[in-house]
Amino acid sequence: MTNKTRNVLTALMVAFVLTQAFPAQQLSHTATAINVEVPVRVFQGDTFVDHLTINDFEVYENGMLQQVEAVYLIKKTDIRREEGDKAIRPRLGRTFVLLFAMREWLPELADAMGYFIDKVILPGDTLEFVTPVKPYRLKPDVLAKAPKDRIKEEFVKKVKNDIIFAGAQEMNLLSELRQDAAALSLQTYRSHLEQLEQLRKVDEQDLLAFARELKKQDGQKTVFLFYQKELLPQVNLKKLNETQGISFDDPAFLEDIADLLEFYKREPMFSVDTVKKAYSDSSMSIHFLFITKNRSFGVDINEMQQPDSVIMVDKSEDIFSAFNEIAQATGGITESSFNIGAAFQKAVDASENYYLLYYRPKDDKADGKFKEIKVSVKTGGYRVTHRAGYFAN
Repeated sequence: MTNKTRNVLTALMVAFVLTQAFPAQQLSHTATAINVEVPVRVFQGDTFVDHLTINDFEVYENGMLQQVEAVYLIKKTDIRREEGDKAIRPRLGRTFVLLFAMREWLPELADAMGYFIDKVILPGDTLEFVTPVKPYRLKPDVLAKAPKDRIKEEFVKKVKNDIIFAGAQEMNLLSELRQDAAALSLQTYRSHLEQLEQLRKVDEQDLLAFARELKKQDGQKTVFLFYQKELLPQVNLKKLNETQGISFDDPAFLEDIADLLEFYKREPMFSVDTVKKAYSDSSMSIHFLFITKNRSFGVDINEMQQPDSVIMVDKSEDIFSAFNEIAQATGGITESSFNIGAAFQKAVDASENYYLLYYRPKDDKADGKFKEIKVSVKTGGYRVTHRAGYFAN
Protein backbone atom coordinates (compact mmCIF):
# COMPACT_ATOMS: atom_id res chain seq x y z
CA MET A 1 0.00 0.00 0.00
CA THR A 2 1.44 3.37 -1.01
CA ASN A 3 1.72 6.35 1.29
CA LYS A 4 -0.84 8.22 -0.80
CA THR A 5 -3.31 5.39 -0.46
CA ARG A 6 -2.82 5.39 3.29
CA ASN A 7 -3.17 9.15 3.46
CA VAL A 8 -6.76 9.80 4.28
CA LEU A 9 -6.92 13.24 2.73
CA THR A 10 -5.42 11.98 -0.52
CA ALA A 11 -7.97 9.19 -0.46
CA LEU A 12 -10.68 11.81 -0.28
CA MET A 13 -9.71 12.99 -3.74
CA VAL A 14 -9.49 9.40 -4.96
CA ALA A 15 -13.09 8.89 -3.79
CA PHE A 16 -14.27 10.77 -6.84
CA VAL A 17 -11.76 9.30 -9.27
CA LEU A 18 -12.49 5.65 -8.54
CA THR A 19 -16.28 5.67 -8.79
CA GLN A 20 -16.73 4.91 -12.47
CA ALA A 21 -19.69 2.73 -11.57
CA PHE A 22 -21.38 5.68 -9.91
CA PRO A 23 -20.31 8.74 -11.96
CA ALA A 24 -21.07 12.17 -10.59
CA GLN A 25 -23.37 14.31 -12.68
CA GLN A 26 -21.37 17.02 -14.42
CA LEU A 27 -23.18 20.27 -13.69
CA SER A 28 -22.11 23.87 -13.54
CA HIS A 29 -21.11 25.58 -10.32
CA THR A 30 -23.95 27.08 -8.27
CA ALA A 31 -22.13 30.40 -8.13
CA THR A 32 -22.29 31.88 -11.62
CA ALA A 33 -21.98 35.33 -13.14
CA ILE A 34 -25.80 35.49 -13.21
CA ASN A 35 -26.76 34.48 -9.67
CA VAL A 36 -24.32 33.80 -6.89
CA GLU A 37 -25.65 31.31 -4.35
CA VAL A 38 -24.53 31.71 -0.73
CA PRO A 39 -25.57 29.23 1.98
CA VAL A 40 -25.78 31.25 5.19
CA ARG A 41 -26.17 30.13 8.79
CA VAL A 42 -27.17 32.59 11.49
CA PHE A 43 -26.81 31.78 15.19
CA GLN A 44 -27.69 33.35 18.50
CA GLY A 45 -25.32 31.51 20.79
CA ASP A 46 -25.58 27.94 19.48
CA THR A 47 -29.21 28.29 18.35
CA PHE A 48 -30.06 28.70 14.67
CA VAL A 49 -32.07 31.86 13.97
CA ASP A 50 -34.97 31.02 11.63
CA HIS A 51 -37.14 34.16 11.56
CA LEU A 52 -35.05 36.42 9.29
CA THR A 53 -36.42 37.91 6.06
CA ILE A 54 -34.86 39.15 2.84
CA ASN A 55 -34.75 42.66 4.28
CA ASP A 56 -32.62 41.55 7.24
CA PHE A 57 -29.62 40.59 5.13
CA GLU A 58 -26.85 42.65 3.58
CA VAL A 59 -24.45 41.08 1.07
CA TYR A 60 -21.17 42.61 -0.02
CA GLU A 61 -18.87 41.47 -2.81
CA ASN A 62 -15.36 42.85 -2.60
CA GLY A 63 -16.73 45.50 -0.25
CA MET A 64 -19.53 46.60 -2.61
CA LEU A 65 -23.11 46.30 -1.39
CA GLN A 66 -25.18 43.95 -3.58
CA GLN A 67 -28.90 43.62 -4.25
CA VAL A 68 -30.27 40.42 -2.69
CA GLU A 69 -32.54 38.82 -5.30
CA ALA A 70 -33.95 35.90 -3.30
CA VAL A 71 -33.75 34.23 0.10
CA TYR A 72 -34.85 30.69 0.98
CA LEU A 73 -35.04 29.18 4.46
CA ILE A 74 -34.05 25.50 4.21
CA LYS A 75 -34.53 22.62 6.64
CA LYS A 76 -32.90 19.43 5.38
CA THR A 77 -34.26 19.35 1.79
CA ASP A 78 -37.44 21.34 2.44
CA ILE A 79 -38.04 24.98 1.59
CA ARG A 80 -39.68 26.43 4.69
CA ARG A 81 -39.94 30.01 3.46
CA GLU A 82 -39.06 31.89 0.27
CA GLU A 83 -38.88 35.54 -0.70
CA GLY A 84 -37.78 37.44 -3.77
CA ASP A 85 -37.32 36.34 -7.38
CA LYS A 86 -39.46 33.19 -7.85
CA ALA A 87 -37.57 32.32 -11.02
CA ILE A 88 -34.52 31.39 -8.92
CA ARG A 89 -35.01 27.80 -7.81
CA PRO A 90 -32.48 26.32 -5.39
CA ARG A 91 -30.98 22.91 -5.98
CA LEU A 92 -31.39 21.00 -2.75
CA GLY A 93 -29.93 17.59 -3.57
CA ARG A 94 -27.37 16.63 -0.93
CA THR A 95 -23.93 15.05 -1.09
CA PHE A 96 -22.34 14.06 2.22
CA VAL A 97 -18.68 13.15 2.67
CA LEU A 98 -17.60 11.68 6.02
CA LEU A 99 -13.84 11.67 6.39
CA PHE A 100 -12.29 9.61 9.18
CA ALA A 101 -8.72 10.86 9.73
CA MET A 102 -8.19 8.48 12.63
CA ARG A 103 -6.04 5.50 13.51
CA GLU A 104 -7.78 4.35 16.65
CA TRP A 105 -11.29 2.94 16.67
CA LEU A 106 -13.47 4.59 19.30
CA PRO A 107 -16.79 2.84 20.08
CA GLU A 108 -18.54 6.23 20.24
CA LEU A 109 -18.02 6.48 16.49
CA ALA A 110 -20.47 3.63 15.94
CA ASP A 111 -23.20 5.58 17.75
CA ALA A 112 -22.45 8.72 15.73
CA MET A 113 -22.56 6.78 12.46
CA GLY A 114 -25.82 5.11 13.49
CA TYR A 115 -27.32 8.51 14.26
CA PHE A 116 -26.29 9.72 10.81
CA ILE A 117 -28.01 6.83 9.04
CA ASP A 118 -31.13 6.95 11.24
CA LYS A 119 -31.67 10.70 11.48
CA VAL A 120 -29.76 12.51 8.76
CA ILE A 121 -29.45 10.67 5.46
CA LEU A 122 -32.53 10.70 3.22
CA PRO A 123 -33.56 8.84 0.05
CA GLY A 124 -31.96 10.65 -2.87
CA ASP A 125 -28.89 11.77 -0.91
CA THR A 126 -25.40 10.68 -1.91
CA LEU A 127 -23.03 9.41 0.77
CA GLU A 128 -19.26 9.21 0.40
CA PHE A 129 -17.11 8.06 3.29
CA VAL A 130 -13.36 7.83 3.42
CA THR A 131 -11.27 5.79 5.82
CA PRO A 132 -7.48 5.81 6.26
CA VAL A 133 -7.41 2.89 3.81
CA LYS A 134 -9.83 3.61 0.96
CA PRO A 135 -12.87 5.59 -0.21
CA TYR A 136 -16.42 4.26 -0.48
CA ARG A 137 -19.59 5.54 -2.11
CA LEU A 138 -23.21 4.52 -1.56
CA LYS A 139 -25.50 5.12 -4.49
CA PRO A 140 -28.77 6.96 -3.83
CA ASP A 141 -30.81 3.89 -4.80
CA VAL A 142 -29.00 1.82 -2.15
CA LEU A 143 -29.79 4.41 0.49
CA ALA A 144 -33.42 4.43 -0.67
CA LYS A 145 -33.99 0.67 -0.83
CA ALA A 146 -31.65 -1.10 1.59
CA PRO A 147 -32.77 -1.57 5.23
CA LYS A 148 -31.19 1.03 7.49
CA ASP A 149 -29.95 -1.61 9.92
CA ARG A 150 -28.06 -3.30 7.10
CA ILE A 151 -26.58 0.01 5.91
CA LYS A 152 -25.45 0.87 9.45
CA GLU A 153 -23.91 -2.56 9.95
CA GLU A 154 -21.83 -2.34 6.77
CA PHE A 155 -20.98 1.32 7.33
CA VAL A 156 -19.62 0.69 10.84
CA LYS A 157 -17.89 -2.52 9.82
CA LYS A 158 -15.92 -0.95 6.97
CA VAL A 159 -14.88 2.14 8.93
CA LYS A 160 -13.94 0.15 12.03
CA ASN A 161 -11.90 -2.45 10.16
CA ASP A 162 -10.02 0.16 8.14
CA ILE A 163 -9.22 2.35 11.16
CA ILE A 164 -7.95 -0.68 13.08
CA PHE A 165 -5.84 -1.77 10.11
CA ALA A 166 -4.28 1.68 9.72
CA GLY A 167 -3.73 1.89 13.48
CA ALA A 168 -1.87 -1.42 13.44
CA GLN A 169 0.49 -0.09 10.78
CA GLU A 170 1.19 2.94 12.90
CA MET A 171 1.72 0.81 16.01
CA ASN A 172 4.32 -1.27 14.15
CA LEU A 173 6.24 1.89 13.29
CA LEU A 174 6.02 3.12 16.88
CA SER A 175 7.40 -0.19 18.09
CA GLU A 176 10.34 0.18 15.69
CA LEU A 177 10.91 3.74 16.92
CA ARG A 178 11.03 2.66 20.55
CA GLN A 179 13.57 -0.02 19.71
CA ASP A 180 15.65 2.46 17.70
CA ALA A 181 15.68 4.97 20.54
CA ALA A 182 16.53 2.36 23.17
CA ALA A 183 19.47 1.21 21.03
CA LEU A 184 20.50 4.81 20.32
CA SER A 185 20.15 4.09 16.59
CA LEU A 186 19.14 7.64 15.86
CA GLN A 187 19.68 7.51 12.10
CA THR A 188 17.35 4.52 11.85
CA TYR A 189 14.97 6.30 14.21
CA ARG A 190 14.91 9.27 11.83
CA SER A 191 14.09 6.95 8.91
CA HIS A 192 11.17 5.37 10.75
CA LEU A 193 9.99 8.80 11.88
CA GLU A 194 9.86 9.94 8.26
CA GLN A 195 7.73 6.91 7.42
CA LEU A 196 5.37 7.80 10.24
CA GLU A 197 5.20 11.38 8.99
CA GLN A 198 4.14 10.15 5.56
CA LEU A 199 0.99 8.72 7.14
CA ARG A 200 -0.18 12.24 7.97
CA LYS A 201 1.25 14.17 5.03
CA VAL A 202 -1.29 16.32 3.24
CA ASP A 203 -0.57 17.12 -0.40
CA GLU A 204 -1.85 20.47 -1.63
CA GLN A 205 -2.53 19.25 -5.16
CA ASP A 206 -4.68 16.43 -3.82
CA LEU A 207 -6.67 18.89 -1.72
CA LEU A 208 -7.22 21.13 -4.73
CA ALA A 209 -8.20 18.17 -6.91
CA PHE A 210 -10.83 17.21 -4.34
CA ALA A 211 -12.24 20.76 -4.46
CA ARG A 212 -12.46 20.63 -8.26
CA GLU A 213 -14.23 17.29 -8.24
CA LEU A 214 -16.68 18.24 -5.51
CA LYS A 215 -17.45 21.49 -7.32
CA LYS A 216 -18.99 19.37 -10.09
CA GLN A 217 -21.50 17.84 -7.70
CA ASP A 218 -24.94 19.39 -7.93
CA GLY A 219 -26.80 20.82 -4.94
CA GLN A 220 -25.56 21.17 -1.37
CA LYS A 221 -22.28 19.54 -0.37
CA THR A 222 -21.34 18.82 3.23
CA VAL A 223 -18.08 17.35 4.54
CA PHE A 224 -17.60 16.09 8.11
CA LEU A 225 -13.93 15.67 9.01
CA PHE A 226 -13.26 13.51 12.09
CA TYR A 227 -9.72 14.16 13.29
CA GLN A 228 -8.32 12.77 16.52
CA LYS A 229 -5.72 14.70 18.50
CA GLU A 230 -2.38 13.53 17.22
CA LEU A 231 0.45 12.31 19.39
CA LEU A 232 3.87 11.76 17.85
CA PRO A 233 6.99 10.19 19.39
CA GLN A 234 10.03 12.10 20.57
CA VAL A 235 13.20 10.64 22.00
CA ASN A 236 13.06 10.57 25.81
CA LEU A 237 16.56 11.87 26.51
CA LYS A 238 16.06 11.81 30.27
CA LYS A 239 15.13 8.14 30.24
CA LEU A 240 17.99 7.22 27.91
CA ASN A 241 20.41 9.08 30.13
CA GLU A 242 19.22 7.05 33.13
CA THR A 243 19.28 3.65 31.39
CA GLN A 244 22.03 4.03 28.79
CA GLY A 245 24.29 6.61 30.38
CA ILE A 246 24.37 8.62 27.14
CA SER A 247 27.07 11.23 26.83
CA PHE A 248 26.17 14.73 25.74
CA ASP A 249 29.84 15.34 24.97
CA ASP A 250 29.69 13.24 21.79
CA PRO A 251 29.53 15.68 18.83
CA ALA A 252 28.04 13.07 16.49
CA PHE A 253 25.30 12.22 18.98
CA LEU A 254 24.50 15.89 19.54
CA GLU A 255 24.32 16.43 15.78
CA ASP A 256 21.84 13.56 15.43
CA ILE A 257 19.70 14.97 18.26
CA ALA A 258 19.75 18.45 16.70
CA ASP A 259 18.71 16.91 13.39
CA LEU A 260 15.74 15.20 15.05
CA LEU A 261 14.67 18.42 16.75
CA GLU A 262 14.77 20.25 13.40
CA PHE A 263 12.55 17.53 11.95
CA TYR A 264 9.72 18.64 14.23
CA LYS A 265 9.99 22.24 13.02
CA ARG A 266 7.93 21.42 9.98
CA GLU A 267 7.06 23.85 7.25
CA PRO A 268 3.32 24.22 6.54
CA MET A 269 2.08 21.22 4.57
CA PHE A 270 0.12 23.37 2.11
CA SER A 271 -0.98 26.92 1.40
CA VAL A 272 -4.00 27.40 3.64
CA ASP A 273 -5.09 30.51 1.71
CA THR A 274 -5.04 28.68 -1.63
CA VAL A 275 -7.02 25.73 -0.27
CA LYS A 276 -9.49 28.01 1.55
CA LYS A 277 -10.33 29.82 -1.68
CA ALA A 278 -10.68 26.60 -3.68
CA TYR A 279 -12.97 25.01 -1.10
CA SER A 280 -15.07 28.15 -0.78
CA ASP A 281 -15.38 28.31 -4.56
CA SER A 282 -16.62 24.70 -4.67
CA SER A 283 -19.54 25.74 -2.41
CA MET A 284 -18.94 22.88 0.01
CA SER A 285 -19.32 23.26 3.77
CA ILE A 286 -16.64 21.57 5.87
CA HIS A 287 -17.39 20.81 9.51
CA PHE A 288 -14.16 20.06 11.38
CA LEU A 289 -14.62 17.71 14.34
CA PHE A 290 -11.45 17.69 16.43
CA ILE A 291 -11.57 14.81 18.92
CA THR A 292 -9.54 15.69 22.00
CA LYS A 293 -9.49 12.18 23.46
CA ASN A 294 -5.89 10.95 23.69
CA ARG A 295 -4.74 7.99 21.68
CA SER A 296 -4.39 4.94 23.93
CA PHE A 297 -1.95 3.05 21.68
CA GLY A 298 -3.33 -0.11 23.22
CA VAL A 299 -2.15 0.76 26.73
CA ASP A 300 -2.59 3.50 29.27
CA ILE A 301 -0.69 6.51 27.92
CA ASN A 302 0.90 7.35 31.29
CA GLU A 303 2.07 3.79 31.84
CA MET A 304 3.57 3.73 28.36
CA GLN A 305 5.46 6.98 28.72
CA GLN A 306 7.21 6.26 31.98
CA PRO A 307 9.38 3.29 31.03
CA ASP A 308 9.73 4.03 27.32
CA SER A 309 12.66 5.45 25.40
CA VAL A 310 10.20 7.74 23.57
CA ILE A 311 7.50 10.06 24.85
CA MET A 312 4.33 10.98 22.98
CA VAL A 313 3.72 14.69 22.43
CA ASP A 314 0.78 16.54 20.90
CA LYS A 315 1.56 17.58 17.31
CA SER A 316 -1.91 18.51 16.11
CA GLU A 317 -1.47 22.26 16.07
CA ASP A 318 -0.63 22.64 12.37
CA ILE A 319 -3.52 20.50 11.14
CA PHE A 320 -5.96 22.01 13.64
CA SER A 321 -5.11 25.57 12.67
CA ALA A 322 -5.32 24.85 8.94
CA PHE A 323 -8.62 23.01 8.95
CA ASN A 324 -10.18 25.40 11.43
CA GLU A 325 -9.51 28.20 8.92
CA ILE A 326 -10.81 26.10 6.04
CA ALA A 327 -14.00 25.26 7.91
CA GLN A 328 -14.62 28.96 8.58
CA ALA A 329 -13.98 29.84 4.93
CA THR A 330 -16.60 27.34 3.77
CA GLY A 331 -19.28 28.38 6.25
CA GLY A 332 -18.79 25.27 8.36
CA ILE A 333 -18.06 24.98 12.07
CA THR A 334 -15.21 23.62 14.16
CA GLU A 335 -16.04 21.51 17.19
CA SER A 336 -13.26 20.54 19.60
CA SER A 337 -14.60 17.97 22.02
CA PHE A 338 -13.93 14.78 23.96
CA ASN A 339 -17.52 13.76 23.13
CA ILE A 340 -17.72 12.57 19.52
CA GLY A 341 -21.48 12.17 19.49
CA ALA A 342 -22.24 15.63 20.84
CA ALA A 343 -19.77 17.30 18.48
CA PHE A 344 -21.15 15.43 15.46
CA GLN A 345 -24.77 16.19 16.32
CA LYS A 346 -23.97 19.88 16.67
CA ALA A 347 -22.29 19.88 13.25
CA VAL A 348 -25.22 17.97 11.71
CA ASP A 349 -27.71 20.45 13.15
CA ALA A 350 -25.68 23.30 11.67
CA SER A 351 -25.59 21.61 8.27
CA GLU A 352 -29.34 20.98 8.09
CA ASN A 353 -30.59 24.50 8.86
CA TYR A 354 -29.57 27.38 6.63
CA TYR A 355 -30.62 30.20 4.34
CA LEU A 356 -29.82 30.30 0.64
CA LEU A 357 -29.16 33.85 -0.53
CA TYR A 358 -28.92 34.84 -4.20
CA TYR A 359 -27.56 38.02 -5.68
CA ARG A 360 -26.46 39.28 -9.10
CA PRO A 361 -22.96 40.79 -8.90
CA LYS A 362 -22.86 44.44 -9.92
CA ASP A 363 -19.37 43.81 -11.29
CA ASP A 364 -19.92 40.54 -13.14
CA LYS A 365 -16.73 40.39 -15.19
CA ALA A 366 -15.46 36.84 -15.63
CA ASP A 367 -11.89 37.84 -14.85
CA GLY A 368 -10.94 34.67 -12.98
CA LYS A 369 -10.28 36.60 -9.78
CA PHE A 370 -11.48 35.54 -6.34
CA LYS A 371 -14.47 37.62 -5.25
CA GLU A 372 -14.82 37.99 -1.49
CA ILE A 373 -18.32 37.67 -0.03
CA LYS A 374 -19.46 39.19 3.24
CA VAL A 375 -22.97 38.57 4.59
CA SER A 376 -24.29 40.35 7.64
CA VAL A 377 -27.60 40.71 9.45
CA LYS A 378 -28.60 44.33 9.94
CA THR A 379 -29.67 43.98 13.57
CA GLY A 380 -29.45 41.45 16.38
CA GLY A 381 -25.73 40.91 16.94
CA TYR A 382 -25.92 37.40 15.50
CA ARG A 383 -23.06 35.12 14.51
CA VAL A 384 -23.14 34.59 10.73
CA THR A 385 -21.26 31.89 8.81
CA HIS A 386 -21.00 31.52 5.04
CA ARG A 387 -18.49 30.75 2.32
CA ALA A 388 -15.74 33.31 1.83
CA GLY A 389 -16.18 33.82 -1.91
CA TYR A 390 -15.85 32.38 -5.41
CA PHE A 391 -13.73 32.60 -8.54
CA ALA A 392 -15.39 34.60 -11.32
CA ASN A 393 -14.73 32.23 -14.21
